[in-house]
Amino acid sequence: MTHPVFGLYAVTPDLDDTALLLERVEAALSGGARVLQYRNKSAGAALRQAQAQALFDVCRRYRVPLIINDHLELALALDADGLHLGDGDGSVRRARERLGPGKLLGASCYNRLDAALDAERAGADHVAFGSFFASDSKPGAVRAPLALLREAKQRLRLPVVAIGGVTLDNASQVISAGADSVAVIAALFGAPDVVFAARRFQSLFSGPGEPQLPRARHAA
Repeated sequence: MTHPVFGLYAVTPDLDDTALLLERVEAALSGGARVLQYRNKSAGAALRQAQAQALFDVCRRYRVPLIINDHLELALALDADGLHLGDGDGSVRRARERLGPGKLLGASCYNRLDAALDAERAGADHVAFGSFFASDSKPGAVRAPLALLREAKQRLRLPVVAIGGVTLDNASQVISAGADSVAVIAALFGAPDVVFAARRFQSLFSGPGEPQLPRARHAA
């Protein structure tokens, strides 16, 4: 069975307007995004809780897993499908213990294969590397070489996500280097047509062995 973290991995932009956020997320899921990460670095606790709950409901309709960025307690309270931890966001091992074996757990490993190996041993079931390209979301992010993806695929038994400045123009580079998934914010949610952008990103992963999941229809 294909791991849930495969193909287009949509990461939410920082939006205080929850209605607009939901509109864009639904468009991305309708277009074929395979997983959604709720990430909002500027939201307060009340807004974060409200947005996460609303996104949880949308993801359920589209049968797409919802991963919460950073906030373990929110993921647990919501019974979200998983958690993603960056450097300094907490222990991967402790998060796995709290989440249990049935939840997704990702870890940002930047340009460090050793961090990915540690995360795998600690219970992560997928890891993210990057930034591979210049990123508006994190302009000062450390850069990772494409060769890291090739080495990671040889050394790890986990799906590998490429993040950082990924666009439709350069996504094929990280996919060819071994990325199982591309995490995208601006090039997806900032696109003039989010549905079309999502379809184009996901089409980069289509192949004869890739299962097609049923999608929910928009409510009438």
